[in-house]
Amino acid sequence: MWQEFLRHKRIVQFVEYMIGGGVFFWSGMAVFALLYSVIKIDWLIAKLIADAVGWTLSFFIQRYWAFNDPRLKHKTLQTGKRYTLITVANFAIDYAIVATMKHFGVTPYLGMITASIFFTVWNYLWYRFWVFDPES
Repeated sequence: MWQEFLRHKRIVQFVEYMIGGGVFFWSGMAVFALLYSVIKIDWLIAKLIADAVGWTLSFFIQRYWAFNDPRLKHKTLQTGKRYTLITVANFAIDYAIVATMKHFGVTPYLGMITASIFFTVWNYLWYRFWVFDPES
């Protein structure tokens, strides 16, 4: 049964993508918690630093594991630019979600969790069909 599951390339890819997303989420959450709750840095600066750590780790996991393809070997600059473009768009959406929730008295932690639910599907589609697509 397990071998049958592993034969489905897209399912395996999605699981690897989710692991990369988990690394982004949990490393970012840990850095955010340290900076925001322990060191008492403003939530926005703490989140910027946390996201920089998480997105950097996530890029390498997504590019070289989840969406690894030999045809991407000489496209690191292209995929890096596309990843950065999506990340900038994600920043705007993510910070809007967290700031809006914080404005209404909701902890930024819940805002980050809410945003991560949205980005789970959003990023997979962008990564699969554009950022790390060897055909494009």
